Amino acid sequence: MAANKDRQSIPPADPLAVRPYRPRHLRFIRQQVLGEWRIKVYAIATFGHEARSELIEPAVSLAETTLPQPAQSDERPGIGFVIAHDAANVCFALIYWWQSANELHQRVFVSPLDEPGHFRPIENPAAGCVWELGIIDFERRAWIEDVLANPAGPDIERYLSRALNADV
Repeated sequence: MAANKDRQSIPPADPLAVRPYRPRHLRFIRQQVLGEWRIKVYAIATFGHEARSELIEPAVSLAETTLPQPAQSDERPGIGFVIAHDAANVCFALIYWWQSANELHQRVFVSPLDEPGHFRPIENPAAGCVWELGIIDFERRAWIEDVLANPAGPDIERYLSRALNADV
């Protein structure tokens, strides 16, 4: 009987009982040409901070070696975006590209906080955390509006000119 009572006094593990949500600073850094690729570069940092350049620049360099070639093909328009996420416990480099007109492909890399440019691939990455999904949602909507559903036809320049800056 005492064993059951002890078991009941231990609260069950609750995966949703994490720190409360706090917005993170998300900013558009720049457009970047990487060979035949044209990408948008974003950065996210934990609450009250800015993403470090020692994370952003290696993420962009990593994109250059990660994006598939050839960029300009029937299946790839050579357009994508990169997110450098200076997160609470690790750093992420998330590389996305549009393929087959309506597909978003990704590669995700992680590095220690104290070595932000030493990335290693994540073999089974998540689609993204709630902060990264804010950028993905913006880019998805812009791609639909400017490329897929634009009555005047695909407008890649308009798509590339649109960027998200927010606290999400």
